[in-house]
Amino acid sequence: MQVWRSVAEIPADLGGTVTTLGIFDGVHRGHQVVLAATAEEAEGAGLTSVAVTFDPHPVHVHRPADELPLISSLTDRIERLAATGIDAVLVLEYTLDLARNSPEDFARGYLVDALHSRVVVVGEDVRFGWGNAGDQHTMVALGHELGFAVRIVTDICDEGGRRWSSTWVRELLAAGDVAGAAHVLGRSHRVRGVVVHGAKRGRALGYPTANLHADDLGVVPADGVYAGWLIRPAHAPEPGASKRLPAAVSVGTNPTFDGVERTVEAYVLGRTDLDLYGEEVVVELVERLRAMVAFDGVPALLEQMADDVRRTADILGVPAPARPDVYAPPRT
Repeated sequence: MQVWRSVAEIPADLGGTVTTLGIFDGVHRGHQVVLAATAEEAEGAGLTSVAVTFDPHPVHVHRPADELPLISSLTDRIERLAATGIDAVLVLEYTLDLARNSPEDFARGYLVDALHSRVVVVGEDVRFGWGNAGDQHTMVALGHELGFAVRIVTDICDEGGRRWSSTWVRELLAAGDVAGAAHVLGRSHRVRGVVVHGAKRGRALGYPTANLHADDLGVVPADGVYAGWLIRPAHAPEPGASKRLPAAVSVGTNPTFDGVERTVEAYVLGRTDLDLYGEEVVVELVERLRAMVAFDGVPALLEQMADDVRRTADILGVPAPARPDVYAPPRT
């Protein structure tokens, strides 16, 4: 899939396209229907399918105080867009200048002049142009005026009748319901970040963890312990070794040790030999095991950690590692 970071990067010889547009935060199952329709239209007509997305999120530009966390990073968003079969993604930098385009100016400048759109595929809730003045009816009218067809994809809902949405995903993650979020996303929720040095308590306890600062990760679910996977980049060391590793993941402030900084810590089951510092890794969250609690001392914590690891192995369908039998207090 081609990725264009600005209009200037669009190939000069680009022919006609079938285009869709949106933030696509999370690329949830509703987005996937629209994107699949776009790819289908393009394949049938022998055209290039293009998804137009925006970075940063418009809320971050218009209402920065809202601090809306993104479900997925731009890197993950692009990867998920590629998985839908789209041929190309145009990432437009969202600025106030871009926002000031009227619906007609946006359609003419980007959809027609830049992307040569022959068909535009959008959901019923599409909004575009200054003040979100453009909607599906505006798009149809502009298509008649500017020479492109419009396909409206009706809202797609789950079996209970609720519309798939990024808001729904955020609600579920705030409650720690990563399994529910996976139902809306069509896959497990993931966070991405660089592994940094922590207090090394996990190593002292026999459960060394890869630590990611939660402030940098986007939507981190509610504090608790989760079963999941740690995914290393393809270029990571250990050629031929698995890059998808089963992990017990702790989200929170380590209340047993009076911690104050919220982190995501992933213990790869049975591995004490990994050196992940400085690597950008992905942590996929499959199921919540329990809430985060403060334990009355290290022995009680170790008993619970052993149970967390056993349950994680059961959920992920992998062998449970042997329990560490040595505890060395961290050096001061």
